Amino acid sequence: MKNSNLFWEDVHFGGGIGLSFGDGFFSGTLAPSAIYEFNHQFGLGIGLNATFNSLKNTYKSTILGGSIIGLYNPITDLQLSAELENVNVSRVYNTPLNLKNDHYWSPALLIGAGYRNGPVTMGIRYDILYDASKSIYADPWSPFVRFYF
Repeated sequence: MKNSNLFWEDVHFGGGIGLSFGDGFFSGTLAPSAIYEFNHQFGLGIGLNATFNSLKNTYKSTILGGSIIGLYNPITDLQLSAELENVNVSRVYNTPLNLKNDHYWSPALLIGAGYRNGPVTMGIRYDILYDASKSIYADPWSPFVRFYF
């Protein structure tokens, strides 16, 4: 039983939440994750992503998926990350333009760097697999706030 407890001492839970709204647009995200910290420099974990978006009288989308994330801290204040994410996008249009509903998988390979202060890291990441027509992100560059306890 003692070995099991040692494992869980190195597991940290956290993730991110997001909320965006304005001028008929709404977006909410919940992205929990867990990281196993091998030592003070390296960590590896998994995450889930659930996002709901809507634009009044235009569309509604549901995005569900998961990710594998690797963290490297070369020094205490700097965190480098690589995250392989794959999400399923389901988008329903509500316009008279006769647009087809979308249902597809959208992969992302996010490479990032951030400033780490205790359990919180703030930084920027870049999606190497960015595809403007399919990505769930508006731009290949995106800021992030990540926390683990």
